[in-house]
Amino acid sequence: MWSGPRNLSTAMMYSFAARGDCAVVDEPFYAAYLAQTGLDHPMCDAILAAQPQDPARVVEGLLGTVPAQKPHFYQKHMAQHMIPGVPRDWVNELTNVFLIRHPARVAASFSAKYDNPTLADIGFVQQVELYDQLVSAGQSPVVIDSADIRRDPERMLKRLCAAIDLDWAPAMLVWPRGGHADDGVWAAHWYAAVHDSTGFAPAEGPPPELDGARAALAEAAMPAYERLRAVKLRLA
Repeated sequence: MWSGPRNLSTAMMYSFAARGDCAVVDEPFYAAYLAQTGLDHPMCDAILAAQPQDPARVVEGLLGTVPAQKPHFYQKHMAQHMIPGVPRDWVNELTNVFLIRHPARVAASFSAKYDNPTLADIGFVQQVELYDQLVSAGQSPVVIDSADIRRDPERMLKRLCAAIDLDWAPAMLVWPRGGHADDGVWAAHWYAAVHDSTGFAPAEGPPPELDGARAALAEAAMPAYERLRAVKLRLA
């Protein structure tokens, strides 16, 4: 599952974990990304200590034995972690889904917890690059919009399961309050809202009106968002 920050990605991880037949992993390239970029993210030292910093080791784990002997392995990835120096060829071996969200919502939410984000920080361009790579390799990646999931979780998740040849499980609609054992160490900074949830939040209203740097960031991300939005799974 290829997302950017503040895209409903953690709720989706909880949803698949709630099935019972899916092992999950939370942003496994985060430490490698920080080690190579030198970015000073919240809880940076803890993240670097918690995960392998060598991307080749990360890939080995992602393509190896599924944890806990589960039949399926749900991998929550941040597209912006796929920087030069982090291999991308391995993704061709997996079933790939792209989770998108309106850039204005991402810009508003991410900038509330991270100062002065740039286009490279929010994953839209990298999502399109990965999508094009997979299409060139003969795949038909699935695109799903977080707004549609929040508008009708059961219907959209049923459509997603059908698209990736996975049986539907009603358990995907509910999860325990308080987080998941496989949360990344950064959960304390980022996951407060989803930790207080037991299912998907209701539908959102209109995108927020932004100004200044946040408006410019959202505008810069719109072409990539619209490119993927054009091929997304539809409610109707």
